[in-house]
Amino acid sequence: MKTIFKLALALLVIPISMSAQSNIEEVDYIQSIFGMEKKAIVADFIKLDGAAKDAFWSLYDQYEVERKELGKRRLGLLDDYAKNYDNLTDEKIDELAASSNKQSSLDEGLRYKYFKKLKKVSGSTAAAQFYQIEGYFNAAIRMSILESIPFIGELDD
Repeated sequence: MKTIFKLALALLVIPISMSAQSNIEEVDYIQSIFGMEKKAIVADFIKLDGAAKDAFWSLYDQYEVERKELGKRRLGLLDDYAKNYDNLTDEKIDELAASSNKQSSLDEGLRYKYFKKLKKVSGSTAAAQFYQIEGYFNAAIRMSILESIPFIGELDD
């Protein structure tokens, strides 16, 4: 499972280092690969049968569509940071911080929204497992991003 996760994480982080060169098709392609790998990991972790399984995966697919849109927003924010890194003003820093905070709220809000939906159709355990593994993915992705971008002022002479 860890090998698949590392591959999926690498595929998601690739556009971060190339964000200035990335276009929407590349982002879509990478996210589609990441989504497929990620779904296999989630399927290995969450075991369901029958109607609960069908309902879970139907909602999960809806979640992934929304999550990928938020992922594109996150990449846009990283691209904005990269483009402005050499000339960050106080105003731009404030804007980036506010945007980052909003992005985090949207990510967490989406995860909780689907926890509640999944709980109704698949039960508390499956919903909690979804919430946990998505939290793990989000934290791992966040750490990978933070490790791959410079802190403000880090590259100054």
